[in-house]
Amino acid sequence: MRLLIIGTLEGQLTTATKLAMDKGASVTHAENVEQALAVLRSGRGADLLMVDVVVNIRDLVSRLEAERIHVPIVACGVTNDARAAVAAIHAGAKEYIPLPPDPELIAAVLAAVTDDTRDLIWRDEAMAQVVKLAQQIAGSEASVLITGESGTGKEVLARYVHSRSPRARKPFISINCAAIPEHLLESELFGHEKGAFTGALGRRIGKFEEANGGTLLLDEISEMEVRLQAKLLRAIQERVIDRVGGARPVPINIRIIATSNRNLAEAVREGKFREDLLFRLNVVNLKIPPLRERPADVGELAQYFVKKYADANAVPVRPLSAEARRALNVNRWPGNVRELENTMHRAVLLSTGPEIGVEAILTPDGSRIDSVRGASVATQAAMAAEQVTRNLVGRTVAEVERDLILETLKHCLGNRTHAANILGISIRTLRNKLNEYAAEGAPIPPPNGGELRGAA
Repeated sequence: MRLLIIGTLEGQLTTATKLAMDKGASVTHAENVEQALAVLRSGRGADLLMVDVVVNIRDLVSRLEAERIHVPIVACGVTNDARAAVAAIHAGAKEYIPLPPDPELIAAVLAAVTDDTRDLIWRDEAMAQVVKLAQQIAGSEASVLITGESGTGKEVLARYVHSRSPRARKPFISINCAAIPEHLLESELFGHEKGAFTGALGRRIGKFEEANGGTLLLDEISEMEVRLQAKLLRAIQERVIDRVGGARPVPINIRIIATSNRNLAEAVREGKFREDLLFRLNVVNLKIPPLRERPADVGELAQYFVKKYADANAVPVRPLSAEARRALNVNRWPGNVRELENTMHRAVLLSTGPEIGVEAILTPDGSRIDSVRGASVATQAAMAAEQVTRNLVGRTVAEVERDLILETLKHCLGNRTHAANILGISIRTLRNKLNEYAAEGAPIPPPNGGELRGAA
C-alpha cells in the first residue's frame, strides 16, 4: 500500500502518517500540489492521496485529470471544520478523516483501497486444488490468468502468487481496468512524455515501469479496450513499452497476472478480446470456484472475519452458535467471499450475547439470513437443478455419459446387469462402453466393487 500525504507534517497529520505506517503503508510526503505531482510522475506512484484540507483540493483534482493521473483522494482536517470537509468532498475527495486521527479509521480507509491485509483462507478441497496449483507455478515467470465470479478473491490469490515468487521483494502493482476510463488507462499503464497531450506538463511513469522487477496485476482485463489490448500484447511479447508520445521503447521486466469474471473465450468469439492476447495471458489458469461450491470454506472464512472485525472494533471475539453456522452453510452467497465478509462484519457489531447467534446474521436489507429456510420445496429443487446444470456447462456429452455410466456401476457395486437396467441400455452396449473407457485408462469397478484397470 503506497500512501502519499500532501500538506505540512505538523501536529495531527504527523500522527496520521505514523498510524498509516504502523498499518503497513509505505508513506511519501509532499508539502504542496507541485511536489505531489512530481512524485506521481516519477514512478514512485501512490495508491491513495491523503490531503490536508488547507491544500486546494479542487486544483489538485483538476491537475490530476489534466495529466491523466487516476488515484483516489481522502481529505483530512480538524474535527470541527465541517465546512472544509463538505468542500473537500464536493471538490472530489472520496472520504474525509477528522483530525486527531483514529487508528481504526485510518486502518479502514487503507483497507478500502488495498487488499494487502487480506490473508488467503481456505479449507475446502476444491479451493485447496487451486492453491496447490498456485504454489506450483508461483516460482515461474509464466503469465497467469485468474478467473472466477466477482467477490471470490481473485486479487487475494494474485498477491499470494506474487508473495511466493522470486519477485516477492519487488513491487506488486495493481490496476483495475474496469474502474479507469479508456482515455486515462493508456497513460496509467504506459505513462506519457511531456507534451504528449494538452495538460502533460512533465514525463509520467506508468504502472508498467512502477512494477519493474515485480508483478503487475491487470484486474478485470476483459474490460480493456481492443486498441489497448494490441499495445499490451506487444509489451508482453517484446518486454518493452511505448510511453504515450514517446520516441523510443522502454525495456521492462515484469510478470503479468490478469483477472477476469467473464468468459474470455466467449469475448474472443464476440470480437471483444484478442485471441492472441488470451493465449499470452492464459499460460496458467487459476479458476477460483464460487463460495457455494466450496462449503467447507464458509465456516473457516466466517470465523476469520469474526476475529478480524472484533479486533478492529475492540469487541470480544464471540464464537458462532451452531444455528448460525447452519444458516451460513445453507446460504448461496451470490456475492461470494466479499458478501460473507460484509455479513460477518455486521454480525460482530450486532451481537451482544456470549455467542454470535443467527439473529445477528442479517442480509443488507435487515432480514434474517435463515429466512431462506422458509423457501418452498419447489424453490429448493429449482436451486438444486440450477446447480446441476451449472456443473454440466462446458463439458462434452461423451464426458457426461462416461461419468454417468461409471457412477451408476459403482452404485450397483459393479453389477453390469443392474447398471444396464438402470441406464436403460443393453448389457452389450454397457460392456462396449466399459471396454472403451478401460482402453482410455479409466478405472473400471469389477463385480466385487473394487477398482481394476483393464477389460470390463
